[in-house]
Amino acid sequence: MMRLPRVLQTLSLVAVLLGAGPATAQTNRILAVVNGDVVTQSDVTSRARLFALNAGAGVGPQMVERLAAPILRLLVDERLRAQEVQRRRVSITDADVAESIADIERRNSLPPGGLVRQLRGAGVEPRTLYEQIRVQIGWARLVRAMGGPQTNPGETEIAEFMAARRARSGQPEFLASEIFVPVDDPDEEEAVKRFVADVVAQLRGGVPFPVAATQFSQSQTALAGGDLGWVSAEEVDPDVADVLGRMPPGAIANPIRVAGGFQIIALRQRRISGVQNATILSIRQAFLPFVGALDPQNPTQQQRDTVERAARIGGGCQGVEAAARSGSRPADPGPITLENLPPALRTIVASMQPGRVSQPLITPDGVLIIAVCERTTRNLAEMTPDAARGMIVRERLENVSRQQLREARRRAQIEMRTASADRG
Repeated sequence: MMRLPRVLQTLSLVAVLLGAGPATAQTNRILAVVNGDVVTQSDVTSRARLFALNAGAGVGPQMVERLAAPILRLLVDERLRAQEVQRRRVSITDADVAESIADIERRNSLPPGGLVRQLRGAGVEPRTLYEQIRVQIGWARLVRAMGGPQTNPGETEIAEFMAARRARSGQPEFLASEIFVPVDDPDEEEAVKRFVADVVAQLRGGVPFPVAATQFSQSQTALAGGDLGWVSAEEVDPDVADVLGRMPPGAIANPIRVAGGFQIIALRQRRISGVQNATILSIRQAFLPFVGALDPQNPTQQQRDTVERAARIGGGCQGVEAAARSGSRPADPGPITLENLPPALRTIVASMQPGRVSQPLITPDGVLIIAVCERTTRNLAEMTPDAARGMIVRERLENVSRQQLREARRRAQIEMRTASADRG
């Protein structure tokens, strides 16, 4: 049975995170040995710095005391997952990792390569995140393989699921995101509770939820940035349902104790089951970048020329698509829901007729041109067989994941190294 000692709140870790420059031997001190694989002080430090980067702040001694033990526990579980992935010869390529990184960048409005530049700028080696994502991808594939055919619902199950959804028509539904942090040892519950409270505080301070979920969530939704999709009260823990019913959209709830650990919930939207008429747009976009950030009071000649060039773009969707070929952003961003756009952009796009090109939309980094190609109305709340199948499979795979990790812990040889043991 794995136990995480509180003595991990050490002065050496404080010194590392505060930049006091301890000896290399101290930063590489072994904190845990998991079936022969080690977790070092440096590993914990790197993950703490990654959290600090996304929090947009430094890590002080009090936060270090709360971060150390939960991060070590997450790393121990990560080693167990990695070992299972390797033992079962699950293949993960560099391209798989790169695709996940690109997805994180898209969800957080970062340009290609922006996440790596952020990491390096903050003194965080990108491999810290790469290794974590590689394990998440491999574990998701392993769990799907372990689940086997029984995780795939039959047509009767799908029909019953859809019928149950229709029976709840008119009741509230919630578009939510989650971060799940397990509690495996009752002695560690208070430490985990303080840790998730810190995560909530940083999320409310502006840390992107998808990035925090990718780092810390132990749920199968982690790779999707914690996205739970649309859920009803009957499909979540009763305490979570109670909180969702009282939350305003855009809010992040206090940590909720659920079976197996703590859950952090963010409510993105609310709707009535069965009805969500939305305007779906097909658009083309062209982004013309500035050289250097824009000073509105003193634009450079290049920036003036870029705005003038953008103003000359015409020809509807084809013209905008042609203008986008030399840029780094895709001309076709895929279907867009008008109601989900930021208010200022929504007002502009809502008044555009199909085939018309917008006026130049000036941002600090460049000029955006948009053309609306097609506008349709769709009921997004209508349950489809594919959506029903996806929800059933996700719940079953989550159960398989937790069962497999429990079994890996039960079989594992885990040695926790304490400060006193090192001195002895």
